[in-house]
Amino acid sequence: MATTPNNGLISRLLLRKTVEQVQRETETSTLKRTLGPWNLVFLGIGCIIGAGIFVRTGNAAALHAGPAVLLSFLVAGVVCGLAGLCYAELSSTLPVSGSAYTYSYTTVGEFAAWVMGGLLLLEYGLAASVVAVGWSGYVVSLLGDYGMVIPPELTGPYGHAVMKDGVALIGADGNPVTALFNLPAFMVCAALAGLLIVGVSESAKVNNLIVAIKATVIIAFIVICGWYVIQHFDTLKANWDPFIPEATGKDGEFGWGGIFRASSIVFFAYIGFEAVSTAGQESKNPKKDMPFGIIGSLVICTVLYILVSIVMTLMVNYKMLNVPDPVAVAVDALGPAWGWFAKTVKIGAIIGLTSVILVLMYGQTRIFYTMARDGLLPKVFATVHPKLKTPWVNTILVGLITASAAAFFDINTLGDMTSVGTLAAFGIVCLSVIWLRVTHPEIPRGFKVPLYPILPVLGIISCFALIFTVEARVLIFFGWYVLAAILLYFAYGMRNSRLQQGLEPHV
Repeated sequence: MATTPNNGLISRLLLRKTVEQVQRETETSTLKRTLGPWNLVFLGIGCIIGAGIFVRTGNAAALHAGPAVLLSFLVAGVVCGLAGLCYAELSSTLPVSGSAYTYSYTTVGEFAAWVMGGLLLLEYGLAASVVAVGWSGYVVSLLGDYGMVIPPELTGPYGHAVMKDGVALIGADGNPVTALFNLPAFMVCAALAGLLIVGVSESAKVNNLIVAIKATVIIAFIVICGWYVIQHFDTLKANWDPFIPEATGKDGEFGWGGIFRASSIVFFAYIGFEAVSTAGQESKNPKKDMPFGIIGSLVICTVLYILVSIVMTLMVNYKMLNVPDPVAVAVDALGPAWGWFAKTVKIGAIIGLTSVILVLMYGQTRIFYTMARDGLLPKVFATVHPKLKTPWVNTILVGLITASAAAFFDINTLGDMTSVGTLAAFGIVCLSVIWLRVTHPEIPRGFKVPLYPILPVLGIISCFALIFTVEARVLIFFGWYVLAAILLYFAYGMRNSRLQQGLEPHV
């Protein structure tokens, strides 16, 4: 049964699932509570470390914050911490499986869940495209180390000048080389979509190995390049002069405005911490372990990110870092004697980024699948292949979206759209905590956000404050995107909702 009467538009928009309904839909068996606080911390670190640090740090430093990008990581970490506390409360309050889409459906209502589904397309779908562009940059760099060169016209977004070492690449005719599309990025998305259609059984050992590789690469980069910086500090310290470049007068270009603008960019580096909140049913003591896991992983990753940004901006001038593979640029600066290390870092980054693309695309297909089962999307999106047992039509669509976006759009535009969608989603999660406290104060909560309602309100304000640091063209796109999503809800979702019809999800 719906939890809100549907006699009227407002009541219809606030139609909610009950916790019991969601529990029946997930059909999950009882999970063993085997995860302690440090298990959750390592789970969070494994999910967080990925595309952001390997890809977007350079863009943020080169275009907006300069060496002060390390302050941007601190700001973004605090914002994520506020949202993380809200995730911890929801995961301990609602004993259900699912993403923020499910949380929204059981708290604020169907309309908010629909909007959340649209935002998650930006968080997961376009995030996969951003990672694919970064993956392409590291692959091109690694192949170049072995003398294999992909035509530069096939390594960047349509109409953009191909960059090398922070400057435009000049062709034989004396003009800047203009890219047609990013072939490696397109191919990796297409290949992983095919893999998801065939079916991927997750192996804990393989996942743990990939996490270990990513963490080792980051720590090795900090230690080896940090040692190099210490040895050559008298020369390299010039790269930090000035530490906060003077503002140019344009919004978000250096100065303190640039630091906050860069925060919305490096915010991408923290996407993934909410995976900790999904482990509430397997935590030994959710009341204590969930906040420890979320905040602990955020603190550790924030420290690692700050150290990476310090080393990176001392190794090379920040103006050279507007590339998809900034870590590769920094390790290349070590010189030929360290070529083996540069290759090792690039291989580790490629392995880690491949797994991130796969997980993000997987997550997006399952969100579409859940929405289709609820009747909010056409049922073809919930169609499961009779032999492969995967949502194959859905996966083909996700593959086309992510591959096309990665092939034709530049990494800064894609990353900004991802960050805006994710920040808006986190803001709704913070709102959901307040909403649930007001409407259902009687529900037992394994964990409560401290200093309520101050921290959830600060979470909402900080998320939307960072959104409005993004350049106007991205915000305009985001506005049209949300408007289109809302119109689609009234045209299709509202009319076909199985909850409205009193039906169980379509299988």
